[in-house]
Amino acid sequence: MKSKIIGVGNYIPLETITNLFFDNHIFLNEKGENLKEDNHLITSKLKKITGIEERRYASDNQVTSDLGFIAAKNAIENSKIDPETLDYIIFAHNFGDVKSGTIQSDAVPSLASRVKNLLQIKNNFCVGYDLLFGCPGWIEGVIQANAFIKSGIAKRCLVIGAETLSRVTDPHDRDSMIYADGAGAIILEANEDDDDSGIKSHISASHTYKEKDFLNFGKSYNTDNCPDTRYIKMDGRKIYEFALINVPDAMKKCLDQSGYTIDQLDKIIIHQANEKMDEAIVNRFYQLYDTPPPPDIMPMVISKLGNSSVATIPTLLTMILNNELPTHSIKKNDIVLFASVGAGMNINAFVYKF
Repeated sequence: MKSKIIGVGNYIPLETITNLFFDNHIFLNEKGENLKEDNHLITSKLKKITGIEERRYASDNQVTSDLGFIAAKNAIENSKIDPETLDYIIFAHNFGDVKSGTIQSDAVPSLASRVKNLLQIKNNFCVGYDLLFGCPGWIEGVIQANAFIKSGIAKRCLVIGAETLSRVTDPHDRDSMIYADGAGAIILEANEDDDDSGIKSHISASHTYKEKDFLNFGKSYNTDNCPDTRYIKMDGRKIYEFALINVPDAMKKCLDQSGYTIDQLDKIIIHQANEKMDEAIVNRFYQLYDTPPPPDIMPMVISKLGNSSVATIPTLLTMILNNELPTHSIKKNDIVLFASVGAGMNINAFVYKF
Protein backbone atom coordinates (compact mmCIF):
# COMPACT_ATOMS: atom_id res chain seq x y z
CA MET A 1 0.00 0.00 0.00
CA LYS A 2 1.34 3.43 -1.00
CA SER A 3 0.23 6.90 0.02
CA LYS A 4 -0.85 9.23 -2.76
CA ILE A 5 -1.32 13.00 -2.76
CA ILE A 6 -4.83 13.67 -4.06
CA GLY A 7 -5.21 17.34 -3.15
CA VAL A 8 -3.09 20.39 -2.36
CA GLY A 9 -3.82 23.85 -1.01
CA ASN A 10 -2.08 26.84 0.47
CA TYR A 11 -2.70 30.27 1.89
CA ILE A 12 -0.31 33.11 1.18
CA PRO A 13 -1.09 36.08 3.44
CA LEU A 14 -2.05 39.31 1.71
CA GLU A 15 0.26 41.72 3.56
CA THR A 16 3.49 42.13 1.58
CA ILE A 17 6.46 43.33 3.65
CA THR A 18 9.38 44.58 1.55
CA ASN A 19 12.88 45.14 2.88
CA LEU A 20 12.08 48.87 3.05
CA PHE A 21 9.81 48.06 6.00
CA PHE A 22 12.94 47.62 8.15
CA ASP A 23 14.54 50.98 7.27
CA ASN A 24 13.59 52.53 10.63
CA HIS A 25 14.18 49.47 12.80
CA ILE A 26 16.80 49.69 15.54
CA PHE A 27 18.96 46.59 15.12
CA LEU A 28 21.22 45.53 17.98
CA ASN A 29 23.78 42.82 18.60
CA GLU A 30 23.73 40.21 21.37
CA LYS A 31 25.23 42.74 23.80
CA GLY A 32 22.49 45.28 23.15
CA GLU A 33 24.79 47.55 21.10
CA ASN A 34 23.71 49.31 17.90
CA LEU A 35 24.96 47.65 14.72
CA LYS A 36 27.57 49.72 12.90
CA GLU A 37 26.03 49.30 9.44
CA ASP A 38 23.04 51.37 8.40
CA ASN A 39 19.80 49.52 7.75
CA HIS A 40 20.05 49.79 3.97
CA LEU A 41 23.36 47.90 4.06
CA ILE A 42 21.91 45.34 6.49
CA THR A 43 18.96 44.59 4.21
CA SER A 44 21.24 44.48 1.16
CA LYS A 45 23.38 41.84 2.87
CA LEU A 46 20.23 39.92 3.81
CA LYS A 47 19.07 39.84 0.19
CA LYS A 48 22.52 38.75 -1.03
CA ILE A 49 22.78 35.90 1.48
CA THR A 50 19.20 34.66 1.79
CA GLY A 51 17.65 35.92 -1.45
CA ILE A 52 14.79 37.54 0.46
CA GLU A 53 13.37 40.73 -1.06
CA GLU A 54 9.97 40.58 0.62
CA ARG A 55 7.87 38.35 2.82
CA ARG A 56 4.21 37.93 3.76
CA TYR A 57 2.63 38.65 7.14
CA ALA A 58 -0.77 37.53 8.35
CA SER A 59 -3.46 40.17 8.90
CA ASP A 60 -3.96 41.39 12.46
CA ASN A 61 -7.23 39.47 12.77
CA GLN A 62 -5.66 36.14 11.76
CA VAL A 63 -3.80 33.51 13.77
CA THR A 64 -1.94 30.38 12.67
CA SER A 65 -4.98 28.09 12.85
CA ASP A 66 -6.89 30.52 10.58
CA LEU A 67 -4.18 30.26 7.94
CA GLY A 68 -4.11 26.49 8.32
CA PHE A 69 -7.88 26.29 7.93
CA ILE A 70 -7.83 28.20 4.63
CA ALA A 71 -5.03 26.00 3.25
CA ALA A 72 -6.86 22.87 4.43
CA LYS A 73 -10.14 24.03 2.87
CA ASN A 74 -8.35 24.64 -0.42
CA ALA A 75 -6.74 21.18 -0.32
CA ILE A 76 -10.09 19.53 0.37
CA GLU A 77 -11.72 21.42 -2.51
CA ASN A 78 -8.81 20.46 -4.77
CA SER A 79 -9.15 16.78 -3.84
CA LYS A 80 -12.98 16.82 -4.21
CA ILE A 81 -13.39 14.60 -1.16
CA ASP A 82 -15.97 14.74 1.60
CA PRO A 83 -14.08 16.05 4.68
CA GLU A 84 -16.13 13.66 6.83
CA THR A 85 -14.06 10.83 5.30
CA LEU A 86 -10.81 12.11 6.80
CA ASP A 87 -9.26 9.81 9.39
CA TYR A 88 -6.55 12.19 10.64
CA ILE A 89 -5.80 15.90 10.68
CA ILE A 90 -2.13 16.47 11.46
CA PHE A 91 -1.20 20.11 12.03
CA ALA A 92 2.51 20.96 12.03
CA HIS A 93 3.45 24.26 13.67
CA ASN A 94 5.84 25.43 16.38
CA PHE A 95 4.32 28.31 18.33
CA GLY A 96 0.56 27.80 18.38
CA ASP A 97 -1.83 30.71 17.84
CA VAL A 98 -0.20 34.02 18.74
CA LYS A 99 -2.60 36.93 18.41
CA SER A 100 -1.28 40.14 16.85
CA GLY A 101 0.10 42.51 19.46
CA THR A 102 0.46 39.83 22.13
CA ILE A 103 3.30 37.60 23.32
CA GLN A 104 1.26 34.63 24.53
CA SER A 105 1.08 31.36 22.64
CA ASP A 106 -2.25 29.54 22.63
CA ALA A 107 -2.33 25.84 21.73
CA VAL A 108 -5.22 24.59 23.86
CA PRO A 109 -7.25 23.17 22.26
CA SER A 110 -4.86 21.93 19.60
CA LEU A 111 -4.70 23.78 16.31
CA ALA A 112 -5.80 20.59 14.56
CA SER A 113 -8.94 20.55 16.71
CA ARG A 114 -9.60 24.18 15.78
CA VAL A 115 -9.27 23.42 12.07
CA LYS A 116 -11.55 20.40 12.39
CA ASN A 117 -14.12 22.65 14.07
CA LEU A 118 -13.79 25.32 11.38
CA LEU A 119 -14.25 22.65 8.72
CA GLN A 120 -17.42 21.60 10.59
CA ILE A 121 -16.43 17.92 10.54
CA LYS A 122 -18.84 15.90 12.68
CA ASN A 123 -17.05 12.55 12.42
CA ASN A 124 -15.70 11.90 15.94
CA PHE A 125 -13.28 9.31 14.60
CA CYS A 126 -11.46 11.93 12.55
CA VAL A 127 -8.52 12.44 14.90
CA GLY A 128 -6.76 15.79 15.09
CA TYR A 129 -3.38 16.40 16.69
CA ASP A 130 -0.51 18.88 16.51
CA LEU A 131 3.08 18.13 15.60
CA LEU A 132 6.10 20.15 16.79
CA PHE A 133 9.25 19.23 14.89
CA GLY A 134 10.78 22.56 13.88
CA CYS A 135 10.72 23.56 10.22
CA PRO A 136 10.70 19.88 9.11
CA GLY A 137 7.34 19.44 10.89
CA TRP A 138 5.20 19.23 7.76
CA ILE A 139 7.37 16.55 6.17
CA GLU A 140 7.27 14.63 9.46
CA GLY A 141 3.49 14.91 9.40
CA VAL A 142 3.47 13.41 5.91
CA ILE A 143 5.73 10.58 7.09
CA GLN A 144 3.41 9.86 10.03
CA ALA A 145 0.31 9.98 7.80
CA ASN A 146 2.04 7.57 5.43
CA ALA A 147 2.70 5.20 8.35
CA PHE A 148 -0.97 5.32 9.36
CA ILE A 149 -2.02 4.52 5.80
CA LYS A 150 0.50 1.71 5.23
CA SER A 151 -0.48 0.08 8.53
CA GLY A 152 -4.17 0.21 7.69
CA ILE A 153 -4.99 2.60 10.54
CA ALA A 154 -6.10 5.32 8.11
CA LYS A 155 -7.15 5.76 4.49
CA ARG A 156 -7.18 9.56 4.24
CA CYS A 157 -5.16 12.16 6.12
CA LEU A 158 -5.02 15.94 5.99
CA VAL A 159 -1.51 17.24 6.72
CA ILE A 160 -1.17 20.98 7.40
CA GLY A 161 1.88 23.17 7.91
CA ALA A 162 1.22 26.73 9.10
CA GLU A 163 3.05 29.37 11.08
CA THR A 164 3.07 33.06 11.96
CA LEU A 165 6.75 33.56 12.65
CA SER A 166 6.34 37.34 12.42
CA ARG A 167 4.68 37.18 15.86
CA VAL A 168 7.60 35.52 17.66
CA THR A 169 10.59 37.49 16.36
CA ASP A 170 12.74 40.04 18.17
CA PRO A 171 12.39 43.31 16.21
CA HIS A 172 15.90 44.29 17.31
CA ASP A 173 17.47 41.15 15.84
CA ARG A 174 18.29 41.40 12.12
CA ASP A 175 17.40 37.71 11.75
CA SER A 176 13.77 38.80 12.22
CA MET A 177 13.79 39.89 8.55
CA ILE A 178 14.06 36.26 7.43
CA TYR A 179 10.80 35.07 8.92
CA ALA A 180 7.33 35.09 7.38
CA ASP A 181 3.81 33.71 7.74
CA GLY A 182 1.89 31.22 5.62
CA ALA A 183 0.18 27.85 5.36
CA GLY A 184 0.08 24.80 3.10
CA ALA A 185 -1.74 21.48 3.18
CA ILE A 186 -2.21 18.19 1.34
CA ILE A 187 -4.65 15.30 1.36
CA LEU A 188 -2.83 11.96 1.50
CA GLU A 189 -4.81 8.86 0.56
CA ALA A 190 -4.21 5.12 0.34
CA ASN A 191 -3.36 4.42 -3.30
CA GLU A 192 -5.46 1.45 -4.35
CA ASP A 193 -5.05 2.09 -8.09
CA ASP A 194 -2.82 0.17 -10.44
CA ASP A 195 -0.47 3.12 -10.96
CA ASP A 196 2.84 3.30 -9.12
CA SER A 197 2.55 6.83 -7.70
CA GLY A 198 3.12 7.60 -4.05
CA ILE A 199 5.75 7.84 -1.33
CA LYS A 200 8.72 5.59 -2.13
CA SER A 201 11.05 6.19 0.80
CA HIS A 202 11.57 8.49 3.75
CA ILE A 203 14.11 9.32 6.42
CA SER A 204 14.14 11.33 9.66
CA ALA A 205 16.85 12.24 12.15
CA SER A 206 17.17 14.32 15.32
CA HIS A 207 20.60 15.73 16.15
CA THR A 208 20.35 16.82 19.79
CA TYR A 209 23.72 16.11 21.39
CA LYS A 210 25.53 19.34 20.54
CA GLU A 211 23.02 20.82 18.15
CA LYS A 212 19.93 21.18 20.36
CA ASP A 213 20.16 24.94 20.90
CA PHE A 214 21.20 26.09 17.42
CA LEU A 215 17.61 27.37 17.27
CA ASN A 216 16.01 28.34 20.57
CA PHE A 217 13.93 30.87 22.46
CA GLY A 218 15.97 33.72 23.94
CA LYS A 219 15.52 37.22 25.32
CA SER A 220 15.49 40.37 23.21
CA TYR A 221 18.71 42.09 22.22
CA ASN A 222 17.09 45.22 23.64
CA THR A 223 17.99 44.87 27.33
CA ASP A 224 15.29 47.39 28.28
CA ASN A 225 12.61 44.95 27.15
CA CYS A 226 11.02 42.52 29.57
CA PRO A 227 13.71 39.90 30.35
CA ASP A 228 11.05 37.21 30.71
CA THR A 229 9.79 37.62 27.13
CA ARG A 230 11.39 35.16 24.73
CA TYR A 231 11.82 35.32 20.96
CA ILE A 232 13.07 32.90 18.33
CA LYS A 233 16.87 33.02 18.13
CA MET A 234 19.30 31.15 15.92
CA ASP A 235 23.02 30.63 15.48
CA GLY A 236 23.03 31.16 11.73
CA ARG A 237 26.62 30.08 11.09
CA LYS A 238 26.30 26.84 13.07
CA ILE A 239 23.02 26.02 11.34
CA TYR A 240 24.57 26.67 7.93
CA GLU A 241 27.54 24.42 8.69
CA PHE A 242 25.31 21.73 10.22
CA ALA A 243 23.00 21.73 7.20
CA LEU A 244 25.82 21.46 4.67
CA ILE A 245 27.38 18.53 6.51
CA ASN A 246 24.24 16.54 7.32
CA VAL A 247 21.39 17.33 4.92
CA PRO A 248 23.03 16.15 1.64
CA ASP A 249 23.91 12.79 3.23
CA ALA A 250 20.32 12.35 4.46
CA MET A 251 18.96 13.23 1.02
CA LYS A 252 21.29 10.69 -0.60
CA LYS A 253 20.29 7.97 1.85
CA CYS A 254 16.62 8.67 1.16
CA LEU A 255 17.06 8.66 -2.62
CA ASP A 256 19.14 5.48 -2.54
CA GLN A 257 16.49 3.73 -0.44
CA SER A 258 13.83 4.68 -3.00
CA GLY A 259 15.52 2.63 -5.72
CA TYR A 260 15.76 5.57 -8.08
CA THR A 261 19.03 6.97 -9.42
CA ILE A 262 20.18 10.58 -9.37
CA ASP A 263 19.55 10.99 -13.11
CA GLN A 264 15.90 9.98 -12.59
CA LEU A 265 15.28 12.82 -10.14
CA ASP A 266 13.09 15.56 -11.65
CA LYS A 267 12.72 18.07 -8.80
CA ILE A 268 14.01 18.82 -5.33
CA ILE A 269 11.52 20.68 -3.14
CA ILE A 270 13.52 21.83 -0.15
CA HIS A 271 12.56 23.97 2.85
CA GLN A 272 12.86 27.62 1.83
CA ALA A 273 15.24 28.64 4.62
CA ASN A 274 18.06 30.51 2.92
CA GLU A 275 18.67 30.62 -0.84
CA LYS A 276 22.46 30.36 -0.63
CA MET A 277 22.29 27.57 1.93
CA ASP A 278 19.75 25.60 -0.13
CA GLU A 279 21.87 25.98 -3.26
CA ALA A 280 24.94 24.79 -1.35
CA ILE A 281 23.02 21.78 0.03
CA VAL A 282 21.83 20.73 -3.43
CA ASN A 283 25.29 21.23 -4.96
CA ARG A 284 26.87 19.09 -2.27
CA PHE A 285 24.12 16.47 -2.68
CA TYR A 286 24.96 16.12 -6.38
CA GLN A 287 28.67 16.04 -5.59
CA LEU A 288 27.99 12.84 -3.66
CA TYR A 289 27.05 11.33 -7.03
CA ASP A 290 29.94 13.02 -8.89
CA THR A 291 27.56 14.94 -11.14
CA PRO A 292 26.48 18.58 -11.36
CA PRO A 293 22.89 19.56 -10.56
CA PRO A 294 20.74 20.09 -13.67
CA PRO A 295 19.24 23.53 -14.25
CA ASP A 296 15.85 24.23 -12.63
CA ILE A 297 16.10 21.19 -10.35
CA MET A 298 15.27 23.30 -7.26
CA PRO A 299 12.36 25.78 -7.41
CA MET A 300 12.68 28.72 -5.03
CA VAL A 301 10.10 31.28 -3.84
CA ILE A 302 11.89 32.57 -0.75
CA SER A 303 12.68 35.86 -2.50
CA LYS A 304 9.00 36.84 -2.42
CA LEU A 305 7.61 34.76 0.46
CA GLY A 306 10.43 34.57 3.03
CA ASN A 307 10.84 31.68 5.46
CA SER A 308 7.45 30.55 6.80
CA SER A 309 8.87 27.45 8.51
CA VAL A 310 6.62 24.38 8.13
CA ALA A 311 4.56 26.15 5.46
CA THR A 312 7.30 26.63 2.87
CA ILE A 313 7.26 23.17 1.27
CA PRO A 314 3.48 22.60 0.97
CA THR A 315 3.07 26.21 -0.18
CA LEU A 316 5.65 25.71 -2.93
CA LEU A 317 4.25 22.33 -3.95
CA THR A 318 0.78 23.84 -4.34
CA MET A 319 2.14 26.70 -6.44
CA ILE A 320 3.90 24.29 -8.80
CA LEU A 321 0.92 21.94 -9.19
CA ASN A 322 -1.35 24.96 -9.78
CA ASN A 323 0.98 26.15 -12.56
CA GLU A 324 1.85 29.37 -10.73
CA LEU A 325 5.60 29.10 -11.41
CA PRO A 326 6.23 29.50 -15.18
CA THR A 327 9.65 27.82 -15.14
CA HIS A 328 8.67 24.79 -13.05
CA SER A 329 6.19 21.96 -13.43
CA ILE A 330 5.58 18.47 -12.08
CA LYS A 331 4.25 15.89 -14.51
CA LYS A 332 2.88 12.39 -14.23
CA ASN A 333 5.65 9.90 -13.28
CA ASP A 334 8.04 12.66 -12.14
CA ILE A 335 10.29 11.75 -9.21
CA VAL A 336 10.51 14.46 -6.54
CA LEU A 337 12.71 14.59 -3.46
CA PHE A 338 11.35 16.62 -0.52
CA ALA A 339 13.77 17.66 2.24
CA SER A 340 13.92 19.92 5.28
CA VAL A 341 16.12 20.93 8.20
CA GLY A 342 15.31 22.94 11.31
CA ALA A 343 15.05 23.31 15.06
CA GLY A 344 15.89 20.21 17.01
CA MET A 345 18.13 19.98 15.06
CA ASN A 346 15.92 17.82 12.87
CA ILE A 347 16.35 16.60 9.30
CA ASN A 348 13.93 14.64 7.16
CA ALA A 349 13.13 13.79 3.55
CA PHE A 350 10.90 11.66 1.37
CA VAL A 351 10.89 10.58 -2.27
CA TYR A 352 7.59 10.76 -4.15
CA LYS A 353 6.55 9.54 -7.59
CA PHE A 354 3.76 11.62 -9.11
